[in-house]
Amino acid sequence: MKRIRLLDLPALHAPIRDRLHQTLAEVIDSGQFILGPQVEQLEIEIARYCNARFAIGCGSGSDALYLTLRALGIGQGDRVITTPFTFFATAGAISRTGARPVFADVDPQTLNLDPASLLAAIRSSGRPSAVIVVHLYGGAADLDPIRDLCREAGCALIEDAAQAIGAEYKGTRVGSLGDAGCLSFFPSKNLGAMGEAGMVLTNDPQLADTVRLLRVHGSRDRYIHEMVGTNSRLDALQAAVLRIKLQYLDQWTRMRQRNASLYTESLARSGAPVKLPRPAPYQTRHVFHQYVIRCPERDSLREFLEARGIETAVYYPVPLHLQPCYRDLGYSEGDFPIAEQAARQVLALPVHPCLAPEDIEYVVAAIHEFYSAH
Repeated sequence: MKRIRLLDLPALHAPIRDRLHQTLAEVIDSGQFILGPQVEQLEIEIARYCNARFAIGCGSGSDALYLTLRALGIGQGDRVITTPFTFFATAGAISRTGARPVFADVDPQTLNLDPASLLAAIRSSGRPSAVIVVHLYGGAADLDPIRDLCREAGCALIEDAAQAIGAEYKGTRVGSLGDAGCLSFFPSKNLGAMGEAGMVLTNDPQLADTVRLLRVHGSRDRYIHEMVGTNSRLDALQAAVLRIKLQYLDQWTRMRQRNASLYTESLARSGAPVKLPRPAPYQTRHVFHQYVIRCPERDSLREFLEARGIETAVYYPVPLHLQPCYRDLGYSEGDFPIAEQAARQVLALPVHPCLAPEDIEYVVAAIHEFYSAH
């Protein structure tokens, strides 16, 4: 039986395996494993790639969010608004600072933060300290109205671009358009390390300096601590891997975009009654970290595809406002209907760069077969 993986890292790495081995050997021989020249060069290269003045490497994408919030002075008693339809790390970082997450619903087309719902959340929550906007699945949120709302409310705007490195909003790379942007280099990301790694982007030199300070226990000079920080240093092995893979990122992105186009064309021809990703009503460059369809029969379709060797995933089955750990926030089912409906219907299909056109046709044929039998 044919097997189509949701993500195929061995196949992705195969053409650059020798380069990866060589650069890892060089780092091992250098004896410099924490921060150092490899990290400094990666920070320069990522800042350039993302059109930001500064990039600060850290231990993970989750830490990038946490360090950014801390650097902005957000803590106990503050309120931070974000989407309920994202990975838990977005809200978890808010809670780790002692601040309170406040949620706003998502746009039904893009599943990114809805400006109208954000306005309602700002009015109902008092004066928020920040908004975290997520560029979900590799597609940019509508930043112009969101930035205007943040400006009017006097709060910071943080871009969670963990899934969206290289994505663009009206011709500008995401992560560089707010007060700060946060990247994740988790192995499954479009630009993935071989372990945990993350980065903070900003155009603000003071914010960049504070993030650098916080990632090393608040210490600039050894054993002198200006702040209570944490240990969130990017290691040189991960930085060396990421520097090699960054050279291929645009090529891999084009292959993801090609695969997404093939899915959309083939699924439309098939007549399968699934909701396809549609272009945002504003100018964007979507990098397709995930290609996500929506259908009420999601769970049975997923089982059908798995039986035919096709891996899929659900990002995300339970919206954050309904997570057990957030019962004390006082939200109930029905509070954010668009996010809740998406959680019941979304299904991510394989879209990674190593797929062949015939793999996509196989997936589409299986979806058509499912609906023909139902």
